Amino acid sequence: MNNAEPVCAIERKNWFQACRVEDVVHNGGVCVKYGEQQIALFHFTRRKEWFAIQNECPHKMQMALSRGMIGTQQDEPKVACPFHKKTFSLVTGQCLSGDECAIETYPVKVENGHVYIFI
Repeated sequence: MNNAEPVCAIERKNWFQACRVEDVVHNGGVCVKYGEQQIALFHFTRRKEWFAIQNECPHKMQMALSRGMIGTQQDEPKVACPFHKKTFSLVTGQCLSGDECAIETYPVKVENGHVYIFI
């Protein structure tokens, strides 16, 4: 899914329409492109929640987090990188695997069947 907003819009903090609700698999993720930025968007249907994070894994520097598996760790929603299984909180972005790194998180809202991300 590609949003045709100009790259300069990334500097402003706005809600952008990422996709339709039905475009995201239940309990899984998709990659949304906004300008030059890739965002991993997850619909965690078991928790009735939506999450958005950077798509780039800070360990392997690959755009892969949208393909990761989601789950919970002590009731904390998380995603595991599909390449090396490092896990990150979908709420705070903190690495839950003991590494001192974090990923960017973004607010998400759903209105009238569309998913919006605040960037």
